[in-house]
Amino acid sequence: MNTQELKAIVTSIIEAPSCCPEMKQVGQEWLEAAGTDKETAATKKLLAEAKADIITIDALIGFTASEAGVKLFGPDFAKQLHEHGVEIKAQGAEYCDCPACAGCLQIIKG
Repeated sequence: MNTQELKAIVTSIIEAPSCCPEMKQVGQEWLEAAGTDKETAATKKLLAEAKADIITIDALIGFTASEAGVKLFGPDFAKQLHEHGVEIKAQGAEYCDCPACAGCLQIIKG
């Protein structure tokens, strides 16, 4: 993947409502380092953050069925997310398909 493709992916991740604060920061740092002598180090940090932040489908399903998940998302949205997670797992998904996780997966796969 070239720098321009990665810029688009990183931008989409950090703009996603589901992006965590840590990835927003690392993503922004990577965007600032792109095309400079700091890009290689920033890319390693970005990859490590993507691996740390991507959520497995089983974790998504478990969390959205938990009290903490219901508290975070509210009962209706937690139920929707849970049902969606069960559905995409049945179709073979290994990871959450929210915009942030989908972008992290693209970074991981390179």
